[in-house]
Amino acid sequence: MSTAVLGAYIPGGGPLHRLRPGAKLLGLIGFSVAVIATSGVIPTAIALALGIALALLAGLRGRGLLRVARGFAIVAVLLFAFQLWQSDWQHAFDVVGGLFALILAASALTASTSAADMLETLTWALGPLRIFGVRPDRVALTFSLAIRAIPSMLEVGRETADAARARGLERSPRARLVPFVLRAVAQAERTGEALAARGLDEADRA
Repeated sequence: MSTAVLGAYIPGGGPLHRLRPGAKLLGLIGFSVAVIATSGVIPTAIALALGIALALLAGLRGRGLLRVARGFAIVAVLLFAFQLWQSDWQHAFDVVGGLFALILAASALTASTSAADMLETLTWALGPLRIFGVRPDRVALTFSLAIRAIPSMLEVGRETADAARARGLERSPRARLVPFVLRAVAQAERTGEALAARGLDEADRA
């Protein structure tokens, strides 16, 4: 049973792992457009089923999948309640279910594609933009980090909620929000330090 965290690459030989990174990226874009462009309980349920299937094909199953679902539950409950207050349960399910489907699809991409392959593919795809002064390597790295940051933040949210529950403060918004923000900032700082170690900040100043 896998305990891998969503957002991390999981080596494997399944169909998603064998698929070219460019094809998976185009598939994610198409899936995102379809989820955003459609609405309703049935289309959202189908999108959720597809997202779960993709996650399973990428090697995300068991405890790893459950842990991220628990992390998203914190956001999902608040978002569902707000949408329910603003509209009705169908719209709330549409919004929350669609968002979770997109998170699962993005996680399937990152779990089945190594960071090196993703960066190489994105850099190649953005190559023609060099004539406009765009640096494909920088844009590709930013996009890759953004995709991987979503499930990472969900994991931080899950761990923060578990810590608050262990202290008997599961009903305190402050006990959840403050540690979450601090950990998110710390993670962003670590990412910045990693980029600096690769010399990317010096390249920008040059």
